[in-house]
Amino acid sequence: MNTSVVNAVRMGFYLDSVALMRLSRTIANRESIEDAALMMGTPANRQIMADAGLLSDTEIAARGGDLVIGVRGKTLEAAEAALAEALAQLDQPMRGSGDANAWRPKTLRSAVKAAPDATLALISVPGDFAIAEARKAVRRGLHVMIFSDNVSLAAEAELKREARDLGRLVMGPDCGTAIINGTPLAFANAVPRGDIGIVGASGTGTQEVSCLIARHGGGISHAIGVGSRDLQTVVGGISTLMAIDALDADPATNSIVLVSKPPPEAVAARVLDRLATGGTPATVCFIGAEELPMPPNVAQVFTLKDAAAAALGLDAGWLAETPPPALTPSTGGARVHGLFSGGTLCAEAQAVFRGAGVAVSSNVPIPGASMVGRESDGHLMLDLGDDEYTQGRPHPMIDPSVRDTAIVETLDDARVGVILVDVVIGYGSHDDPAGHLAKLLTARRPNGPAVIASVTGTEDDPQSRSTQLAKLETVGVHVAPTNADAAVWALAAVRSDE
Repeated sequence: MNTSVVNAVRMGFYLDSVALMRLSRTIANRESIEDAALMMGTPANRQIMADAGLLSDTEIAARGGDLVIGVRGKTLEAAEAALAEALAQLDQPMRGSGDANAWRPKTLRSAVKAAPDATLALISVPGDFAIAEARKAVRRGLHVMIFSDNVSLAAEAELKREARDLGRLVMGPDCGTAIINGTPLAFANAVPRGDIGIVGASGTGTQEVSCLIARHGGGISHAIGVGSRDLQTVVGGISTLMAIDALDADPATNSIVLVSKPPPEAVAARVLDRLATGGTPATVCFIGAEELPMPPNVAQVFTLKDAAAAALGLDAGWLAETPPPALTPSTGGARVHGLFSGGTLCAEAQAVFRGAGVAVSSNVPIPGASMVGRESDGHLMLDLGDDEYTQGRPHPMIDPSVRDTAIVETLDDARVGVILVDVVIGYGSHDDPAGHLAKLLTARRPNGPAVIASVTGTEDDPQSRSTQLAKLETVGVHVAPTNADAAVWALAAVRSDE
């Protein structure tokens, strides 16, 4: 069957990537539509759209500040109707924006003039422009959170050095989670104020720790995201060190939790020295790291669950909310496949398996794990929110259907005894990720793999954690109290069948 591709370009029209991804999925889900994308017209984005068969003319006239809309339909009529719907949606007032005729600043300069008491700017523009806008904000005396990715490492380091000299903190680039003065930013959760500060180079890691703290009586003073690359050698932990200084100086913060992938040795030493100098009791969770010498005021843990426990002053055997189920995979399969939307949650599951002496492979392996393909018969942990799966598509926390194909294929894999999944709720996430997953699982075969899940979130989140749990349990999913426990359950299930 022939398909039809139609395009439109909105000149000088910008929406942030999250809004564009949501609208893209809405249009793609229309009847007789095969795919759709709304992307800023940077060369990289135009190439993504061309590769996806969403440009009728690869030489389409668009620049980085223009919005390109591409729709591929089974018929020309369907494609044109979907394109018209996309344009109509773009012309509607943004949700929660109030009066459509209300003035909104179009530049950073006018925004600062309109809100002279503001102290932080959130940057969410295409990566080609993010550094320039962030530099403007820093030079105007603002701290900056950069949600954008696709920023060069050299540009990030240069910006952070300038910001440090000006006494301004840069969170990001690729900073998806923060809670500042009780205000959740981007992908974050509804947690109470408290005396525990978090410094996170990982978004879902920060979410998991903050939610576990909240669920067990604690609260968060601030959760400062620093971006996924801040602890790389080129950047040297500039934002991490500044965040530690800020929390040390904050009278409302009595302990600090640091969550990150293992940094290079020299950067790790610099961070630990800074924690020692400040003297605030601290917990360090370098996911996948070996045991390191720690200053007297710093404890090292190896899972996000234990990071929350240490910050709360709880023993290692805490959080026995739900006894592990006596699971025997009905498939006879001996493999665990983890299909994650959260990269840090994927890393934590690998750490649990490696800590038990069990081989595991991943598309984003931690130290000691193997890259996918090297151990084809072993356990597998996939981060389906990684760039290789989300290029030109929404993140699975925004649109859980992004991982549907992987889940359906794994349900039919007789080698797999357990599927391990995460559900991440909160601000910015899909309205009902558990409901979507439950609907997908209702069609699975009776003797298919067992499904074990965890839900990162709180009762006060828009989706409500208990509501999400109930939807999963209704379709036979075994829900663990934490992501780490889910990994332990999964490993125990396949081992019981040995």
